[in-house]
Amino acid sequence: MQMIYNSPNYCVVEFPPQDGHVSMLSGGYEIVDKNTQREIYIDGAMAASFREHVQKLIEDEPTLDEVDEFLGQFDSLMNQPVILH
Repeated sequence: MQMIYNSPNYCVVEFPPQDGHVSMLSGGYEIVDKNTQREIYIDGAMAASFREHVQKLIEDEPTLDEVDEFLGQFDSLMNQPVILH
């Protein structure tokens, strides 16, 4: 896993594909909203779409606010509380 984005509001961790681990064959992303302490893990088609949108966003050299705004569209899907261990 690799942290690919970290701002005061959000953190995104990329999980690469893993052979032999059925749920991780295509990899995925964990998106954390630091303010609400909620997260979502996306994989499969949603992760592929996320990857495409992020690549397009990066081409425009966005500000932190613009990236945070993009990540904000996932806020309503974040139902999992962040648990530290």
